[in-house]
Amino acid sequence: MHIPDSMLQGTICPVTALISVAGVIAATWWALKSESRPSAARFAAIVALIFAGQMMNFPISNGTSGHLLGGVLAATFLGTPLAILAIALVVTIQCLVFSDGGITVLGANVLNMALIGAGIGGLLQQSLTPKLGKYIATTLAAWSSVVLAAFAVSVELALAGTINFAQVLPAMLGTHAWIGLGEALISVIAVVVLANEFANKGEKMSIAIPLGIAAMVSFFLSPLASSFPDGLEWVGEQYQFLHESAPAFVGVMPDYTIAAISNESLSTGVAGLLGVTLSFVVAFIVWRSLSKTATQP
Repeated sequence: MHIPDSMLQGTICPVTALISVAGVIAATWWALKSESRPSAARFAAIVALIFAGQMMNFPISNGTSGHLLGGVLAATFLGTPLAILAIALVVTIQCLVFSDGGITVLGANVLNMALIGAGIGGLLQQSLTPKLGKYIATTLAAWSSVVLAAFAVSVELALAGTINFAQVLPAMLGTHAWIGLGEALISVIAVVVLANEFANKGEKMSIAIPLGIAAMVSFFLSPLASSFPDGLEWVGEQYQFLHESAPAFVGVMPDYTIAAISNESLSTGVAGLLGVTLSFVVAFIVWRSLSKTATQP
């Protein structure tokens, strides 16, 4: 669901950028006010896990694919405010280093995946858990986070004049309703596997487990990800608004590849592993710096 530069033009780009900056700042302030803040290492491990998860495109119907957004999953282990910051960091790193999502539409991508996917999705999970239990609440919230993000993309495309809203909305929602099922399944499995570890293991193990999973997924499994176009690309192809054009900015490892490595699978695996490492380091530095600033008199 990473929007490329060519899909959105005009005032929608700066407007969504301003909304995203304000939203991430507000969420970070909210997270810093919490008395039960996670350590910088634990936060960074979840950010790295989400980065790796987003590399794994899974096939769905009609020759298209989807990938984890991870907003509800991040909210499960970090709380909703900090999940917004986590997804915003992942989306920004993907854009600046891997050219995944355009730089001129970075604000829209953060809005859709962080503020809506993690923010609204996390709040929905929080409100449903007392009534439905953790697993059903996670399932519904994860599915809803994808559908809501798809709805937001449809609105943005229509406001930018890319495609008529009445055309794009059914296509986006129909495709991403299926992708949402994958999101829900992955999120629930991750909660089942990791929740006990986070609750009963020490700090070192609660860091090592998600970080180890992230490393294995990025290096060994990401080369096996589906090559089908993702939901947004597929809709863009069907309605002819997916235009191949040079991006406004090209990262050092575009499309999760390393030019110096000729073997495609190895190139993707190494790029993914470097991405996981970078995500961990950046997230660790950011959250540690913010936490220290918040505790200073």
